[in-house]
Amino acid sequence: MGDAAQESGRVFRLIYRSRNLIPPDRRKAELGTLFSAARSSNKKQDITGALLVHGDWFAQVLEGSETPVRALYERIQQDGRHDKVSILAEGPAERVFGRWSMARVSAEGEPDIPLIAHRDGISPAASRGTTPDQEAVLDTLRQATRDDAHAV
Repeated sequence: MGDAAQESGRVFRLIYRSRNLIPPDRRKAELGTLFSAARSSNKKQDITGALLVHGDWFAQVLEGSETPVRALYERIQQDGRHDKVSILAEGPAERVFGRWSMARVSAEGEPDIPLIAHRDGISPAASRGTTPDQEAVLDTLRQATRDDAHAV
């Protein structure tokens, strides 16, 4: 894979969910810092995906080569901001977030914020909407932070 994230192609996809341990009064600042660092690091490793933050839960899809995706997941498991980390799905898939370096996905009623990685950096994507394949994965994230979250 090249320097820029590929639009499509076979990749390893991992979807996980975790409980957000960031204190509510520090979440906005901490998530801003987390997003900036993650986007830069993920772009270098050709990892794309989307992150949903809903209440006290994170759900995230990561796409890329299996080794760096699994290494990132291992770091997330050790990160003190996450608890009850569990894999929802993993395996080979077609990359559907190839132009998303990482995005904040709306939980309810707010717009998604896809971020596009390109050679000069990362910027918000023009609101082109999402594809049916992207929506199918995003629905998994939204579901994971609602129904299952309450049963844990």
